[in-house]
Amino acid sequence: MSVSMREMLEAGVHFGHQTRFWNPKMAP
Repeated sequence: MSVSMREMLEAGVHFGHQTRFWNPKMAP
């Protein structure tokens, strides 16, 4: 279950940073 936690953390950080740069128009 350690991979799940690590993957979730990395995915969340990567997703949050990528989403903002990828969808600048979608952001409020």
